Amino acid sequence: MSLAAEKAAESPLEWRVETAPVAYPDAVAAMERRVAEIHAGVAPELVWLLEHPPLYTAGTSARPEDLIEARFPVFNSGRGGQYTYHGPGQRVAYALLDLKRRSPNGPDLRTYVHDLEEWIIRALLRFNVKGERRDGRVGIWVRRDGGREDKIAAIGVRIRRWVSYHGVALNIEPELSHYDGIVPCGISGHGVTSLADLGLPVTLADADVALRAAFEEVFGGN
Repeated sequence: MSLAAEKAAESPLEWRVETAPVAYPDAVAAMERRVAEIHAGVAPELVWLLEHPPLYTAGTSARPEDLIEARFPVFNSGRGGQYTYHGPGQRVAYALLDLKRRSPNGPDLRTYVHDLEEWIIRALLRFNVKGERRDGRVGIWVRRDGGREDKIAAIGVRIRRWVSYHGVALNIEPELSHYDGIVPCGISGHGVTSLADLGLPVTLADADVALRAAFEEVFGGN
């Protein structure tokens, strides 16, 4: 093993927080470079916390009819899933993890997605919000008065050589009307919400603390 590979193997998982919105193409290019470096053993795993400017992304299962109005730039994405929105007030958490190293019995995509869901659920509990899974509906959901259910977090992943990238998006205080240009994740009949919409004055910094603590519970520190 090279000296660089030895250093990477010994390095703790890196946490990176951006203070300004990151253009989506720049983020994807940076993730792809880092995935290759993680696979080669010359860089540590990364959890990258950021915001994007307002935009829509289309996953590999996106249907043209679910783009109602292209109010913002639309980017094709290699992640799984359908259309989603990213914008200010939403904490995007990209998880670039070596699933082979983390899964001595063999990596499993379904288990990984379940763990991402658990990560969000545990982070929300720190704000006394009960996030829930729903069969057939990707993401994390909260119950509202009158039996309504709204989506508070989206999940979309891609795996290359068993290194993960893309990740989760948690709504802190985005402009919820921006979702009106799409059918979010191809699911109609349900709404979207945020911590602010639920009456919780949570900042991005607050969310970052909760996400890091919950991540360490689910995935461990390294």
